[in-house]
Amino acid sequence: MEKLDIICGVDEAGRGPWAGPVCAGAVILDPSKPIAGLNDSKKLTEKKRNLLAPLIYEHALAWGLGWASPEEIDTLNIRQANHLAMRRAVNALKLSPTLALVDGNDAPTLGCRVETLIGGDGIEACISAASILAKTARDAKMLEYDALYPEYGFAKHKGYGVKAHSEALRRLGPCPIHRMSFKPVLAVNSKTSSTKV
Repeated sequence: MEKLDIICGVDEAGRGPWAGPVCAGAVILDPSKPIAGLNDSKKLTEKKRNLLAPLIYEHALAWGLGWASPEEIDTLNIRQANHLAMRRAVNALKLSPTLALVDGNDAPTLGCRVETLIGGDGIEACISAASILAKTARDAKMLEYDALYPEYGFAKHKGYGVKAHSEALRRLGPCPIHRMSFKPVLAVNSKTSSTKV
């Protein structure tokens, strides 16, 4: 890291679910306005995340969210869609970073220097902040989808492959926000298609 670097943290939420988009967050924190309690979003309660997110929006020097749709995930694959969401998040920043700190060990191309950090969302405050924004934004989006497709229970499991989701998928088949290329969805969709023939 150079002394004058403008550093943004980058992280995603929703890589593993069977349904819904993937969301990435990018955050440039203001060193003069530290935010207490930042951590890996998965280690925080939903209540704590929802308290921290507005503080990040208010106090960060810049923040951006980027999305990749289920269709883009199916077309590109989840890794490339994840990178696309991260690029969109960084491009949405009102400041141009010179260095992006990305959680994990898979470096996307972001138009600036990139350093990956395994477990970075629990170590670097800017990555923690990005993690929290991505998670809360995606959860809110899945609540919207729950209103459209209430029978799948998206409000509870956010599209992850829990038993209730698996049972709903088997019973109803996939809905428009399911990731058709993911094996559990593909398997059910194939059975549904062959039954209809």
